[in-house]
Amino acid sequence: MLLDVDRLSVGYGDMQVLWDLSFKVAAKEIVVLLGANGSGKSTTLKTISSLLHPWSGSITFSGVRLDSLSGDRIIAHGVVQVPEGRRLFAEMTVEENLVMGSLAPEPRAKRAGTLESVYEMFPRLRERRHQLAGTLSGGEQQLCAIGRGLMGLPKLLMLDEPSLGLAPIMVEEMFKIIRRINREGTTVLLVEQNVRQSLGLCDRAYVLENGRIVLSGTGTALLHDQHVQEAYLGL
Repeated sequence: MLLDVDRLSVGYGDMQVLWDLSFKVAAKEIVVLLGANGSGKSTTLKTISSLLHPWSGSITFSGVRLDSLSGDRIIAHGVVQVPEGRRLFAEMTVEENLVMGSLAPEPRAKRAGTLESVYEMFPRLRERRHQLAGTLSGGEQQLCAIGRGLMGLPKLLMLDEPSLGLAPIMVEEMFKIIRRINREGTTVLLVEQNVRQSLGLCDRAYVLENGRIVLSGTGTALLHDQHVQEAYLGL
């Protein structure tokens, strides 16, 4: 397995959020974490990225323990997160934001070629490369955030609510982009509240409720699961 999260417990202050969480992601998969707000999805990604430190348990990536590493070391190993809300540098240009994703040694050495690849994937970013990121539309900002993540040459790209707040036509495009990124060889761990499209896209999914995994299976299987249909699809 590329990523192995084993019995992870995490909290904020005295409040525990994740309880003995275990899941795996194989190379070149798309794996989705589903759940309502407050279920622990974003906390899971933040812990893998070392923005939070686990109370117990382990996170292993390609045989390397991540749970004791700093965030920059984790990025250098090829684990890159695109955060919820994009978190762009609004007063910097699109290209300056993209360059900020390539500060680790290997991405920095390959920056020019990767930048060209990002512009090929997202022509709108090439058109707006000298524009301030804060003046972009919501969809364009999300493309810029994903492009910045790709500049880090991720082996595992973690996307936190990439379709949040986007117009329906842009949501469709976003899922096409995720599929393309995966087909080009990048493993994807996706947190997303658009349940139907996420399950239609992914290889496997895990359902979190109150910080615990309550269901797991292929996307197709969970689309037809009665609990998922009632709790998340309104059927």
